[in-house]
Amino acid sequence: MTVLDKVLNGLMSRYRERVVDVSKITQALIHEKVLSNEKDIANDHIAFRTMGVPQLGINSFEKIFMHYGYTAEDTYFFKNKKVNARWYAPPKNYLPRIFISELMVDDFSQEIKDIILSYTNEVIKDPVDSIDLDNATEVDAFLHATLWRTPTWEDYQKLQSVSEYAAWVIYNRYYLNHYTISVQNLSKYNTLEAFNAFVEKTGVLLSNAGGTIKTSKDGLLLQSATVSEMREAIFSGGEKKLISGSYVEFAERKILPEFAHLPISEIERKHRREGFETSNADKIFESTFSSQTKRK
Repeated sequence: MTVLDKVLNGLMSRYRERVVDVSKITQALIHEKVLSNEKDIANDHIAFRTMGVPQLGINSFEKIFMHYGYTAEDTYFFKNKKVNARWYAPPKNYLPRIFISELMVDDFSQEIKDIILSYTNEVIKDPVDSIDLDNATEVDAFLHATLWRTPTWEDYQKLQSVSEYAAWVIYNRYYLNHYTISVQNLSKYNTLEAFNAFVEKTGVLLSNAGGTIKTSKDGLLLQSATVSEMREAIFSGGEKKLISGSYVEFAERKILPEFAHLPISEIERKHRREGFETSNADKIFESTFSSQTKRK
């Protein structure tokens, strides 16, 4: 097992503990004999959220996965959410894509910026530079580290009032935001419409932000997601509150028109729609927003 495999396993191990919908959906697929075990699932991508400050953000975080052979691809800009993002292609096809986003901290009012910086400034220099990226245990520990002090409930609420993304990151830090099941690779329920119907039968609630299915302009990338798990958070003053945690995404990448003539047995990743879509991702972000979690 490579260092990268160990890092990904560490991420998924803690993620499963935090997101009960992962096991609920997986067990239902196994029960329906769509899968024999969880390892049969193709993971389309995993996503992380960061704070866009000099010593953190995309420029820092991307170094972890680029060390393992990932290559930086397209960038995205979400004006209303004040968020930038970039995706990274894996060195091998069995590995998930990586999607990293960052809050554009400088675009907020001085009050909000001061709140964020009061936490992120505790990280004096780029922490990735101090990690042995060839040590899976060390990388895993970093990805689940607190980074800065536990926020106050008051600060969390102030951030949430202007940016639910900011509030999510200030408490959750680098915890895995979501992983994504590739539905087109399943033996059954291999369209997103069919898979969504299957998921809803398990009692899992799907986000309806931008519609249950978010579709790219070319019609070749379809995405949906569960509503974020609500987790008990303990703030610095001892207050216990339920806040948004992580969620599960589902994606269907359709075959590119120029490869439509190929028999399905010959279709590989390179024959399907690649990358992401700003309009889709913009609504997927909202899986952790209160507009969705209040529906639970």
